[in-house]
Amino acid sequence: MNLAELRKSIEENISFTFARSGGNGGQNVNKVNTKVHGMLPVNAIRGLDENEMVAVLKKLDGKINSEKKLCIDVDDERHQESNRRIAVDRLESWIRNAAYIRPKRKRTKPTAASREKRLAGKKIRSLIKKNRAANRSIDF
Repeated sequence: MNLAELRKSIEENISFTFARSGGNGGQNVNKVNTKVHGMLPVNAIRGLDENEMVAVLKKLDGKINSEKKLCIDVDDERHQESNRRIAVDRLESWIRNAAYIRPKRKRTKPTAASREKRLAGKKIRSLIKKNRAANRSIDF
């Protein structure tokens, strides 16, 4: 994954539309378009290899619309420019996390010391239970 190329492709190809944001802000909310709606065409994403791109399409399927655009809405801040920056950062984070492919786990055998420790623990537990049975008296 080429992070610099990924970031550049997001910044160059994302398109924004703006709306009035809800929530706190008083009169500012009613008159300023601070909410950011960003759309990034999936085929414009660069910096990923083929396997990573397949993983992104699969994991972010719910965020991709019918026009094959990755959508995001941000109204965290009271300033449009801050929300734009947050949208780009968040999109990059989504793509990086979705593109990560966990390496296969290599199976290993337990070491001799760990086997001995496990068997010693089992022996101690067995002795505890034997001692309980020997100390029990039957009263009728």
